[in-house]
Amino acid sequence: MTYALRDHTADVAVEATGDSLSALFASVADGLTAASCESVPETGDRFDLTVRAESPEALLFDYLDRLIYERDVRGVLPADHRCSVSGLREDATGDGTASGSRGERDDDAWTVDCSARGVPLEDVTAREIKAVTYSEMTLERRGDEWYAYVVFDV
Repeated sequence: MTYALRDHTADVAVEATGDSLSALFASVADGLTAASCESVPETGDRFDLTVRAESPEALLFDYLDRLIYERDVRGVLPADHRCSVSGLREDATGDGTASGSRGERDDDAWTVDCSARGVPLEDVTAREIKAVTYSEMTLERRGDEWYAYVVFDV
């Protein structure tokens, strides 16, 4: 599970990989944290959240948007992310059917259960990330790993 920050016009992008969707989501979120500040102290308490969406791309977007929201509302920088993604799967025929069911679709078929350590903003010098964007967003399987590219408005 890795991430790298990429320059992007007036924004910042995170390019990440993971051996599973869960690892990938955590890696992109760690990239968001790294884009916000250069070093993260070991302070802060863990908090949990659950996000649901209709597709993996929408789930990643909504999850990252929720982390930005949590920063603004709680006054903390989410760090040290742990994620568990569940939802639709591509079966041998390539149709997206819900895990454990055949042919039934749900508007919130994808879920990420996660936790993060909320580092108090007064403990860090953080750059404000205004929003996650769909601009150039990529989420795909590449060989044996998952790949994501996400642009954030700064």
